[in-house]
Amino acid sequence: MNVYTTGLLWVGGAAVVAALLAYLIRKYGPVEGRSANNEAAGQVFTIVGGLHAVLIAFVLIALFDAVGSAGDSTYREADGLVAATWAADALSPETGDEVRRLSRDYAKTVIDEEWPKLADGQDFESEGWSQLDQIRQVVAAAPADDEWEIDRKKEAASQLWQVYQARQQRLDAAGGGVSSVVWFVLVMGSVLVVGLPLLFGGPLMRTHVLIVATLAATITMLLYATYQLQNPYGGGAELAPDAFTMAVERLG
Repeated sequence: MNVYTTGLLWVGGAAVVAALLAYLIRKYGPVEGRSANNEAAGQVFTIVGGLHAVLIAFVLIALFDAVGSAGDSTYREADGLVAATWAADALSPETGDEVRRLSRDYAKTVIDEEWPKLADGQDFESEGWSQLDQIRQVVAAAPADDEWEIDRKKEAASQLWQVYQARQQRLDAAGGGVSSVVWFVLVMGSVLVVGLPLLFGGPLMRTHVLIVATLAATITMLLYATYQLQNPYGGGAELAPDAFTMAVERLG
């Protein structure tokens, strides 16, 4: 079952449950005084609903930005790896070949070992850090006799530092997400926002049921989007290791 089918089931299920509750309350609940409560309940709903909408908006915007930042850092990491290899090619054939081999191995480690665990949100230990350190040691030990080789050596070291920073950002993005406190506020706020319209009265039951069901479906859709965007490498975002796949091709 893909993410869209699951989302439709959650949204539809929430709408059905809310509609059923609205119908039962309107049919079997006390009728006296319901219409008189509309003004007071409407004022409370405006405040609670507005605050909840602002909170969800901030959370979703932050998650969208995190997904975009994770994608950018992935390409910076892969591009830096290729740039460091190209700079090392100018030092000596032996250094260039060794850096190219290690860089290709590093990219394959990210694709084959790290990425599936990033998608699952698992902690892992891989050879990635040690492979980067090996590349750094090879570049540092390479002889540089003239100004051109010294410049290429500095460039390779600079690109490797960018790879290190982008790798750290990639790993940090996988361990982020929405905290339990924020989830508590989102869920309880959603319950309040959907529950307040159940207090409203009015002449038409059908309209009331439709409004409550639509509101519940919208809130559930936003919460589901928040859940799917928590991990940029899994769920609905599901960033693919395309940058490293292209890097392997360039380094081949």
